[in-house]
Amino acid sequence: MHKRAFWVGLLLICQIVFLSAWWTPSAWAFTEEQKLFSQAWRIVSQAYIDDTFNQQNWWLVRENALRKGLENRQATYAAIQSMLESLDDPFTRLLKPDQYRSLKVNTSGELSGVGLQIALDAESGKLEVVAPIVGSPAEQAGIQPRDRILEIDGTLTSQLTLDEAAALMRGPVGTKVTLKIQDRNGEFKSIELVRDRIALNPVYALLDQQPNGASVGYIRLTQFSANAPSEVAHALTKLEQEGADAYVLDLRNNPGGLLQAGIEIARLWLDKGTIVYTVNRQGMLGSFEADGVALTKDPLVVLVNQGTASASEILAGALQDNGRAQLVGEKTFGKGLIQSLFDLPDGAGLAVTVAKYETPKHRDIHKLGITPDLEVALDAILASDRVGTMSDSQYQAALQMLSGTPVLAAGTA
Repeated sequence: MHKRAFWVGLLLICQIVFLSAWWTPSAWAFTEEQKLFSQAWRIVSQAYIDDTFNQQNWWLVRENALRKGLENRQATYAAIQSMLESLDDPFTRLLKPDQYRSLKVNTSGELSGVGLQIALDAESGKLEVVAPIVGSPAEQAGIQPRDRILEIDGTLTSQLTLDEAAALMRGPVGTKVTLKIQDRNGEFKSIELVRDRIALNPVYALLDQQPNGASVGYIRLTQFSANAPSEVAHALTKLEQEGADAYVLDLRNNPGGLLQAGIEIARLWLDKGTIVYTVNRQGMLGSFEADGVALTKDPLVVLVNQGTASASEILAGALQDNGRAQLVGEKTFGKGLIQSLFDLPDGAGLAVTVAKYETPKHRDIHKLGITPDLEVALDAILASDRVGTMSDSQYQAALQMLSGTPVLAAGTA
């Protein structure tokens, strides 16, 4: 009887010992910091486009982080950032509460800062300008797409995340910030900017009467914010009433924004047809279609350049592939990944790459960009008040294309 009790007891002890070898921190009651980290890990686990997680054991990443201990919120944020950096995807990132609030404002209202859209170059990892916002201090100072930002008030950007760099450039109206820039020609310069209120009304429109009697509606779209579709629709309706018989849609230096805004704006120009395909991590295709009545069927030319990125490329690709518009200008930026935003319980958020997109003709433009139908380089850097005028060679090429006049690309004899 005693022997049987002994062996049963020994078996129970052995089970406990064996189980403890597999017992991880996840089995214990979590602290608030561990809960926050685990929720961030779970979001990426379920949503991230690459189910190999950059060829690493994603469960082990979690367990290793939890074993180290998370003493406070800053340690938790650091652990989340380290976890995301292991994916080698600059677009998947942690947004601390103040950064997350700023991002939401940026897509729906206004902010104060210098007016730059920025990104990390996928190959070099350098911080570079996607585009300056029209009328912003950055644009007025002559900062251009593809310029590299090396320092912000003496802080090396190589030591900053994308959102930390953005936060350093934001600030109260009237305060100053100094940027060390390397331009596209390799020249270095320091530029002092005075922060200002950045207006985020994304649409500028006018009716441009041509000498030949044509009435061209010019629409410049600077960002795909939540109000962009309604603003473009309003501009189109007004220009139609004023007698526009052709259009130029200017997407130059438009860094993108909300995917849904890009889809809704494409529907303003297309009666039917695929707007964009999305590809998830299982390789499954989804699509967004035009299935209504376009606001106009008048001829359309779209202006693009190196600062045309993300949702702008979705719109440009949809119009080009469906034969609805011709593109004029320069090859676009080449961002073919889609991010979704996820809330964390403390007010922070995660931007996670959840899919890539393809144009209606199944072109993957990530790191490649979209080549316009007619490549035309700008002769010089244009001030904002010269865009869409006689001084704008790309705009003039678009007008000639609409009139049926043969156009030679810049540098062609």
